[in-house]
Amino acid sequence: MVDESGRSPAAAVFDALGGEYEKAFADSAVHRASLEWLLDRLGPGSRVLDVGSGTGRPTAAALAGAGHRVLGVDVSPVMVEIASRQVPGGEFRCADIRTMPLEDESFDAVCVYFALLQMSRAEQSALVRRLVRALRPGGFLVLATVPLDVEDFDGVFMGQAVRVSSFAAQDAIALVRGAGLTVLSEQSVMFTPAHPDARPEPQLFLHCRLDGTEQAG
Repeated sequence: MVDESGRSPAAAVFDALGGEYEKAFADSAVHRASLEWLLDRLGPGSRVLDVGSGTGRPTAAALAGAGHRVLGVDVSPVMVEIASRQVPGGEFRCADIRTMPLEDESFDAVCVYFALLQMSRAEQSALVRRLVRALRPGGFLVLATVPLDVEDFDGVFMGQAVRVSSFAAQDAIALVRGAGLTVLSEQSVMFTPAHPDARPEPQLFLHCRLDGTEQAG
């Protein structure tokens, strides 16, 4: 566990939630189906970056369990500690993915499950482009978000105050395409986390591939 991050609002939220976050989203069939989509396409021993890895379940656990080399990155030291215990086959780092060094063409796949929502729109756009540069040609990026047309919206998530920015669905799709990705499939669902303070939320899952050798700048 390497602590490269300073304290941030997102870290405070997820430090407070801890294992409650995993429990709230454990019944997400669409998240597990998304992971199966990726697992069906990865070659043996692929290197995968899990952005916003949380408790390590289900994403890092599924990938490591299938024999892939997983690097999970999260700003919450509490989440990183939980993930390190729960998924000993993965590597987890406490860091801010916005500033963490990423080597070009170093990953076969990148997972970004709901990790962008507490970043500004400009930060989200810049990060997606950074993540695409870290993909090898032919690699995959799976992104899930809450597709709402909001910026710097003050809300409450599972009892925690949050400031959220996001894109409407078509704008999120345009964002990943603009970064040089081909969207192979998309799925929109309504999901209610299993938590007394949670509300139903729309979710968008995008399954993308980096084709060829040219990437958007």
